Amino acid sequence: MRKFSGFALAREAMRGHKGWGRQWASPEPRSDYDVIIIGAGGHGLATAYYLAKEHGVTNVAVLEKGWLGGGNTGRNTTIIRSNYLYDESAGLYDHAVKLWENLSQDINYNVMYSPRGVMMLAHNVHDVQVFKRHIHANRLNGVDNEWLTPEEAKEYCPPLNISQTARYPVMGAALQRRGGTARHDAVAWGYARAASDRGVHVIQNCEVTGVRRGADGAVTGVETSRGFIGAKKVGVVAAGNTSVIMEMAGVRMPLESFPLQALVSEPVKPCFPCVVMSNTVHAYISQSDKGELVIGAGTDQYTSYSQTGGLHIIQHTLDAICEMFPVFTRMRMLRSWGGIVDVTPDRSPIISRTPVPGLFVNCGWGTGGFKATPGSGHVFAHTIAQNAPHAINAGYTMERFTTGRLIDEAAAAAVAH
Repeated sequence: MRKFSGFALAREAMRGHKGWGRQWASPEPRSDYDVIIIGAGGHGLATAYYLAKEHGVTNVAVLEKGWLGGGNTGRNTTIIRSNYLYDESAGLYDHAVKLWENLSQDINYNVMYSPRGVMMLAHNVHDVQVFKRHIHANRLNGVDNEWLTPEEAKEYCPPLNISQTARYPVMGAALQRRGGTARHDAVAWGYARAASDRGVHVIQNCEVTGVRRGADGAVTGVETSRGFIGAKKVGVVAAGNTSVIMEMAGVRMPLESFPLQALVSEPVKPCFPCVVMSNTVHAYISQSDKGELVIGAGTDQYTSYSQTGGLHIIQHTLDAICEMFPVFTRMRMLRSWGGIVDVTPDRSPIISRTPVPGLFVNCGWGTGGFKATPGSGHVFAHTIAQNAPHAINAGYTMERFTTGRLIDEAAAAAVAH
């Protein structure tokens, strides 16, 4: 793999940028691998990269039924934060934030990480109490978070409406300054490029149609649209389709899949300096590097494997955005889209071995998966390579739903953003 550098960019500029090669290989699948990862989204590609980098496991294939990064990785709103309530959540997401800070240098690819700050609005007394509890809990875990008055919130984000006559008046905000955004497609491309450079096979247009198990019950490989591929270990990182893949292996998952919608406006000059979220009205907003206002909503109320959501969700979200930011009321929306999110009962992920020997699963991220991408891949790679969890994901097992040792971010945050 050719390394990116200022010198390389200058040299190619003189050549009309005709000397760049393919960013990752597109090999034909081998008959068998040490590890197969199902799903070439950010988490799956990160897992493969860290398997190769941290554990020396390079005989790895990442199988993707469509194109690389074509699922939720390319359909999210790119928010990064770690201000979660519970110890396990703070540990996992802050591990990811620390990896985000140097990820571009690590994989030699600009993922456009922008620590512009994530501000979460409080609209009532309950919100104020909840966010102040979060702030104290975060500080105990070494995670930055601070309380802002309405005036301080507006100073940090000038377009914010803090009028007390608003339907949801702003009573303050919690601010994590290390939070921000990154470029989602660049994350997928960068991990694919770095993994491929270490010998990992990234195989697109290769749909998994079955999981084969041996006489002892252990996985022996997967059936695909391109034939059977053997493997000693299989990691499932398939987001909203996880329950479908796991059913092929005879494992029932505590998951529900919902549509999640987002939309962007026409591009405008830089006017929005941070990320603003409101759990009370289920809306959040930032501005992309192209100038579009990136707006997200809560999940639809019905379960579905469709990427088409209900129009009323978009309308509710835009009503909230227009009230919180009246300056945007004349903006035109450019496009909207949906993804399929996999949701657990406690709104925390599963990063775990399964009852099937050799089968591992990383799922249940709900609406918060993108922010965890490097941390998720790092600890899942450890779990697969060592056949045991990393200390950071030790609590994220499937068994917690039978033992009752939940990581209940559903009760803590109302929505899993």
